[in-house]
Order: sequence, then structure tokens, then C-alpha cells
Amino acid sequence: MCASPPSPDMAESSSELLARIRVHGAVPRHIAIIMDGNGRWARERHMPRAFGHRSGMKAVREVVEGALEAGVEWLSLFAFSQENWQRPETEVSALMSLLEEYIAREAAELAQQGVRVYVHGDLSRLTPAAANAVRRVMEQTVTGNRLGLNLFISYGGRAELVRATRQLAADVAAGRLTADAITEDEISARLYTAGCPDPDLLIRTSGEQRLSNFLLWQVAYAELFISSLYWPDFDRHALYGAISDFQRRDRRFGRVST
Repeated sequence: MCASPPSPDMAESSSELLARIRVHGAVPRHIAIIMDGNGRWARERHMPRAFGHRSGMKAVREVVEGALEAGVEWLSLFAFSQENWQRPETEVSALMSLLEEYIAREAAELAQQGVRVYVHGDLSRLTPAAANAVRRVMEQTVTGNRLGLNLFISYGGRAELVRATRQLAADVAAGRLTADAITEDEISARLYTAGCPDPDLLIRTSGEQRLSNFLLWQVAYAELFISSLYWPDFDRHALYGAISDFQRRDRRFGRVST
């Protein structure tokens, strides 16, 4: 799949594009985003990678507010993968500090806007300060009912499936479940996203065309949108453009169109 070319949507203002999206009505319930390109964005500006990560925080705010305005129910952001632990220690430390800073800066406003934050992944690997920040933001936003915000940190799709498989095996061994009773629903119920609808739309920024081990089970029928923008440049107008593109898709789920 090639990077999305410029479209007529770019000639519209954000408010005009949002109005057209609302008129059409078919807004995806759940949007997942692979936030990619912070490092390259910084390098093109002759700045350190940490500068790109910090600039990406603005895009997170833009996308969350854009999702709220468009009426999206769930937003999932791939913030930090298990593979990212292999990056230089200085970069990992900077990312953990940015996580703490983001939560300290945004938690109160997220709660006020009705956003409920869920954080998923192997959180045992987080620094104590980052782990405390994660617990704090989930507690502070627990009453949110306008948008569910899934932050995936220290996450890998294969590891999630291994975790679910182990839980199923334990249930079978304990006699709580028979092997014949294992269904797709039973597997889904043991994923981090249990109770959350599968993504309708998966966006990846920076033009890269791969899933990078993100939500491998959940995106089976998601529509894919590849943006050539680096993550720090992705704003609500770009989000609306992706939603507008989604509204033009014919989603058949393996069936024939009527």
C-alpha cells in the first residue's frame, strides 16, 4: 500500500472538513495510530531525536481533541514498543521522562474533557516514576465517558497473544474451560483490549508500510491509511482527512457488496 497522495480534502479548512465528516455520518468507532517519524522529523531539522519525541506530544493533543470533535469513541496510540527498549539508554530515559511530563500536563484536562485513559503493555518494565504516573492518570480519568484512550507502552502484539494463550491454557488446566470451548471471543476476552471494539481504521504516519507488531489480532479487518506526514506534523486536519478517506471505503468484511 502506497503513501496517501494529496487529496482535495487538503483544500478544505479543518472546520469545513469536520462538518463534511459529520454530515456523512460514518465515523469510525475506533481509530488506532502507529505514531512514527519523530526521529526523522528531528534529524531533518538537525536536532536530537528527543526533540522529535517532545514535538510529537503536540500531535497527541491534536489527535485526541480531533477525535473528540469527530465523535470517535475509542482512540489507540502506539507510544512505545517492547522493541524500543533496545534503543540507546539516553533515548529510553528521555521517553520515560516525556511520558511522566505528558501525564502531569494533560491528565486534568483529559479528565475534564471526558477522556478515560487505559495503559496497556508490560508495565513492569517502566521506571517507578513512570509506573506511578500511569496509575495516576488511569485513576484520575476513571469517570471519562466520551472517549476511551488506549496508550500502548512497552507493548508487542505477539507478546499480547502469548499472554492470552497462557491464560487460556491455565483455564483449561484448571477445568474452568475446555479446549473445544476456545473461540475467537474467548481469545478476545483475554487481550488488553477486552471490552473495546476492534479498530475500524489503522493510521500509520511517516509513510512506512508495516504493522510493526501492533494489535495483530484486533486489526484483522481494519481499514489502513498510510500518511506521509511525520508524527509531529500530524494534526486534527490530517486526522479528519483520514476519516474522510475511511468514509469513502467499501467495507465488505469478506462479503460481496449489495
